[in-house]
Amino acid sequence: MADDTLKATTDAADLAALISRAAAQTEGGKPGLPPVERWEPPFCGDLDMEIRADGTWFYMGTPIGRAPLVRLFSTVLRKDEDGKTYLVTPVEKVGIRVEDAPFVAVEMSVSERDGQTVLTFRTNVGDVVEAGPEHGLRFSIVGENHELKPYLHVRGRLEALVSRAVMYDLVERGDVREVEGEAMFCIVSGGAVFPVMPADELERLSR
Repeated sequence: MADDTLKATTDAADLAALISRAAAQTEGGKPGLPPVERWEPPFCGDLDMEIRADGTWFYMGTPIGRAPLVRLFSTVLRKDEDGKTYLVTPVEKVGIRVEDAPFVAVEMSVSERDGQTVLTFRTNVGDVVEAGPEHGLRFSIVGENHELKPYLHVRGRLEALVSRAVMYDLVERGDVREVEGEAMFCIVSGGAVFPVMPADELERLSR
């Protein structure tokens, strides 16, 4: 509906203004990410912006090719309790579309700390996240082909879809453990155990 459309951000000049306001929250030598979870600005409508399943950002149907610009937008992303994703500044909140997850985990490294395996992921927008008690892994099986899709909690309610290439490396690190009395194929990182699927289901799918 026209009334629900953010008319103020439908051309390049207004998009640049939005970028400027977002940049003001991340510049000035301030460490870390903007505190978007604490901001409660008014909802200003929906923006014609979409994040595709492969992590590509589109504005008005055109890919945003500048990586620093995508990174900037990613720092002011927030997913609210309504399940929708927004770009948030202290003065405005605008809705965008997300096809799957807002981020993609494109790289994984494996290390040891205090005798425990730690899996560290890098996202397509530069976040570096250690899987563990504070950043969980969850696994979804979708479609007729029973496609396995792992997701990593990044921050707030935002997740990264683990890319297919990284997923293969991730699954290779799994083993079978007993979880609540059931044999489960699991991934372990940072002392946390993340069940992937029942062991007998994995055996059936592997045939």
